[in-house]
Amino acid sequence: MPMSTSAARTTDPAAAPSWTVGDVTVHRIDEVHLPPETGPWLLPGATPDVVDRHDWLRPDFADRAGVLRLASQSFAFSVGGLRVLVDTGIGNGKTRANPAWHDLRTDYLQRLTAAGFAPDRVDLVVLTHLHADHVGWNTRAHEGAWVPTFPNARYVVSRAEREFWAGYAMDEPRRQMFRDSVHPVEDAGLLDLVDVPSQGADIAPGLRLVPTPGHTPGHLAVEVGSRGATALITGDCLHHPIQLAHPALGSCVDIDPDQARATRHALLSSLAARETLVLGTHFPPPTGGRVIPDGDAYRLAPVPADTPPPAHAAP
Repeated sequence: MPMSTSAARTTDPAAAPSWTVGDVTVHRIDEVHLPPETGPWLLPGATPDVVDRHDWLRPDFADRAGVLRLASQSFAFSVGGLRVLVDTGIGNGKTRANPAWHDLRTDYLQRLTAAGFAPDRVDLVVLTHLHADHVGWNTRAHEGAWVPTFPNARYVVSRAEREFWAGYAMDEPRRQMFRDSVHPVEDAGLLDLVDVPSQGADIAPGLRLVPTPGHTPGHLAVEVGSRGATALITGDCLHHPIQLAHPALGSCVDIDPDQARATRHALLSSLAARETLVLGTHFPPPTGGRVIPDGDAYRLAPVPADTPPPAHAAP
């Protein structure tokens, strides 16, 4: 994977940006900005010529040279009496084949705690799928072993996702990821496999799992609802806003590209017909927005986050 370690960096320290969804506050927990090499590798069809056709992508979602901006982040919120975290990023100190993910040292847990979600107070971890950049903080290093980071939480993943990987001929980097970030959670009895039918599954008041297969067979998006307002956390059914303009544009790591493409088309059509806030797991700031029609496709109308002042700032 053509990425350089030097380009990956932690985000600037700041209070967690957030969006209000009815009575729910959804916090973005930043991990790292991904290096410029990520875009051409991950979405090879998003060439500078393609990006340049869409002025709305610049300057937030692409640079002047037409290179995509991407990030790694999680989302945390309280709903139905539960403190919930959606996806756990890349993680610290993990051995990874991708240089941009290898042996990171970020302040992710401090950010999560500062947002009000200390690891021992998280009740539910929802994993959109079992890829290395979505499960890394499932575990942390402790006395020479990998232990669950969120010891009091249920870790939820779709049954279809776990069963797919159980029968998959993994290469060594993927086996390593399962050893350090999935098996310790299973061994602790914390992994909860959920059957998610085509219409979705409610797992708590205001919290719904939406099947979005293709990137992986059991991939989920996560819908948060409160007082008539909704937000959808994408996981990797959408990696970048360029895919709104070009829904056929897929990722190099989609397990089933045809199904992923069909999922994107159906999802975007549905989102354009309602006022759902879309929060992209890899979308760089402003991260959130609404899907609106644009010619024969769509674009993202940004909804900027609220960013509280640092704790030391004067009122």
